[in-house]
Amino acid sequence: MAAHVPHPVFPLIAACAAAPDTGHPLETQESDMDGNFPAPDLVEGQADAAFRAEVDAFLDAELTEELRAAGRETTGLKSPRWACEAWRKRLNARGWFAPSWPVEYGGAGWSAEQRLYFENASAARDAPIVMNSGVRTIGPLIIAEGSDEQKAHYLPAILNGEHEWCQGFSEPQAGSDLSALALRATRDGDEFVLNGTKVWTSFAQCATHMFLLARSRPGSTGRDGLVFLLVEMHRPGIRIRPIEFISGEQETNEVFFDDVRTPVADRVGEIDEGWPAAKALMAIARSNNTTTGLLRRALRAAARGVAGNASSQQLLELAMRVDAFEALEARAADGEIPISAAATSSILKLLATELHQAITKVGLDLSPNSQFAQAKYLSTRAATIYSGTSEVHRNILAHAIGCP
Repeated sequence: MAAHVPHPVFPLIAACAAAPDTGHPLETQESDMDGNFPAPDLVEGQADAAFRAEVDAFLDAELTEELRAAGRETTGLKSPRWACEAWRKRLNARGWFAPSWPVEYGGAGWSAEQRLYFENASAARDAPIVMNSGVRTIGPLIIAEGSDEQKAHYLPAILNGEHEWCQGFSEPQAGSDLSALALRATRDGDEFVLNGTKVWTSFAQCATHMFLLARSRPGSTGRDGLVFLLVEMHRPGIRIRPIEFISGEQETNEVFFDDVRTPVADRVGEIDEGWPAAKALMAIARSNNTTTGLLRRALRAAARGVAGNASSQQLLELAMRVDAFEALEARAADGEIPISAAATSSILKLLATELHQAITKVGLDLSPNSQFAQAKYLSTRAATIYSGTSEVHRNILAHAIGCP
């Protein structure tokens, strides 16, 4: 057996986790073979017993066999639409659809430890994967930076399923270099007129709204002259063309804007100063687009490919890496990583997506003839590209620790 080679980013993580909290950031400018991988003591020791019992009872009562099957068979970023909607209704009825949102906005208001426990408990029971951009990304941004009118309009609609959101950032010539975007937002009175193209837009085909970044000042370049807009997808002039993955799934799309009119008031931040809002949203998205729960799901799926009671050293090593990532995720959620928030989100995104790919690769090695393993492997190939490539995040981390 080849010797285990540590992940190249783990030394940085170990340094961050071990560094004492001096008040100054570093930057200067397990497995049993039935597929069950228990959560480490760190999380269970911090989420109180009463909360764990409440979560376990709810999940056991509300997760039907049909919903479990839908979650277990999911290979992409999101479970089938019917399962997501059914599970959303159950969660929302309990007030648990938005775990990180404050209670005053309809969220659960849970601590980081409670959110991690719920995520892992849901994954262990194969709950449907509800990758909701409204709850996970634009909702938190609106809570932090939106107007009172925007909070009153958008947040309840996200919770009750009326609004489904997608992200309009990447363009044909602006992927990881988002500041190269060219979609034009030309002001005409109280409206912007949008012209251009977005690409790799996940689930645009079923979204009611898109949050996007556009160029509002003619002749501007880079991060200047941008506006962050909230756009209704039913507006005339919007056309969607699906992009088929190598796995055959169609989760991403091209979205074309031809003289699309949208209100100037439907923006976050000031006109020509949209980059800070986009930067804040990217930090939110990168920190939670591949969670510990998602990794444990993939690990359990890979373990199902082990014949009989045979052991797999690869799975055991991956289980330890997932445990290490969960400890890091817990510390990051509590703000205990002595590095900037942007760099912390890059660490989480980089590690999680590369670990996700490693898990699905082992899953395919263990079950090379399994259609599920093949589809799961293929669906994760783009994980190290979306929300910034691994190379981009390594550059961010290099700058954060003082490299030129």
